[in-house]
Amino acid sequence: MSVTYQRIAIVTGATSGIGEATARLFAASGYGVVGAGRNAEKLAELEDEIGRAFCGVAGDASDEEVIDRLFSDALERFGSDADIVVANAGRGLGGSVKDADLREFREVLDINVSGALLLLQKAARRMVVMQDGRFPENAADIVVVGSTVGRQISPFSAVYGATKFAVHSLAEGLRREIGPKGVRVSLVEPGIVVSGFQSVAGYTDDLVNTFHDRFGPLLFGEDVARAIHGIVSQPPHVHFSDVVVRPTRQDYP
Repeated sequence: MSVTYQRIAIVTGATSGIGEATARLFAASGYGVVGAGRNAEKLAELEDEIGRAFCGVAGDASDEEVIDRLFSDALERFGSDADIVVANAGRGLGGSVKDADLREFREVLDINVSGALLLLQKAARRMVVMQDGRFPENAADIVVVGSTVGRQISPFSAVYGATKFAVHSLAEGLRREIGPKGVRVSLVEPGIVVSGFQSVAGYTDDLVNTFHDRFGPLLFGEDVARAIHGIVSQPPHVHFSDVVVRPTRQDYP
């Protein structure tokens, strides 16, 4: 028995945090989801748990072959091109401008900026063609996950924040370019989210405890996923282009 999905979504960074929560919520909402991540074992677990509505693609989200597979697998698995792309893959890096590890920064720059740009280009080219003759009856969405530290200079991760400033610029530039062609480009800027992000970024336990003390209760991936789902659920002529999601007590950044 064939299944008809409301929409087809690609989500990068789908093996944890915001990406995993978004993939789960999309699948529960009747979307077909292709999720990318480096952790092949976790992707297999998600396939078993979510079922037919989820397809995993293991690999680096800055690798062009991996990105191409996301689009081809969406078509092969669900019989339709993806009309939602969530550019979520990325990693953090603690430290100030003076003290940041530049060797690690090159890796962060590659995944956070170069990889995001490659995904945005491929998604935009496909969706512009897709929307020709479909808009305003049908929506197409590119959602870029940025950060509040791409809006405000962060005292604890200024170098990482610089990559998010760059991503925010790319998102706004793309919005102006393809919005008039019926493709929505939305930027979501989360505040502090409880996930594995902090340990990968090299944040100390004392710093993380400070976040909880000053700003808690903090966000979870599910909180941001609901915002992303709300963006793509709007009628095709309605566009939430820039959404900031913070814990209530987080005053800065």
